[in-house]
Amino acid sequence: MGSRILIVDDEREIADVVELYLKNENYEVAKCYNGTDALRCIEENAPDMALLDVMLPDIDGFTILQKIREKYTFPVIMLTAKTEYMDKINGLTLGADDYIAKPFNPLELIARVKAQLRRFTKYNDGGRPQEDIIDFAGLVLNRSTHECVYNERALTLTPIEFDILWILCENRGQVISSEQLFEQVWKEKYYKNSNNTVMVHIRHLREKMSGPTGKSDFIKTVWGVGYRVEK
Repeated sequence: MGSRILIVDDEREIADVVELYLKNENYEVAKCYNGTDALRCIEENAPDMALLDVMLPDIDGFTILQKIREKYTFPVIMLTAKTEYMDKINGLTLGADDYIAKPFNPLELIARVKAQLRRFTKYNDGGRPQEDIIDFAGLVLNRSTHECVYNERALTLTPIEFDILWILCENRGQVISSEQLFEQVWKEKYYKNSNNTVMVHIRHLREKMSGPTGKSDFIKTVWGVGYRVEK
């Protein structure tokens, strides 16, 4: 069997569906429907990852996450019907590795599970130094091999597209202007028409990244300022 994954969700139908998809990927699965049982399960046999619902009948997911982080470092993905921005910030601040809102596509969840386990295994097995690899939100960029994988799908990027995506991801959360991108990628002085050049390459990147999920909002436009990838 593969890695052991704990599902903590009081909605049994959702837990059962997630269990089915995980077992199809050869993961070992344990399920708990409340926080008390989840904490007991973790203490008795810590999993390799937890999928943790925020809204539970006894102990909320944020409290469980805090207790997990007091002792364990395994990845935790928060599952929630809440879509408020501050809830996401709260979860990530407390130590969640990823956050997915209900209703979710089970295939997207599986892709995120794989990405988090891959990152955790790599960084705990003395793998390639972190500065050569960017791995978050379903995206893996390897600067040494120029490989790009997004939601478990390999993307074929041109060197310029790769460099643009690397810069945006390396500075995620910050707005990077077209001028900064142009001068860092093309190594030339920015001029009036350079913005169009950057826009074309951003559009191509969005088109390529829209394939796996049907979305193309990984790279966000901040009008009049530049581009940003969320943390």
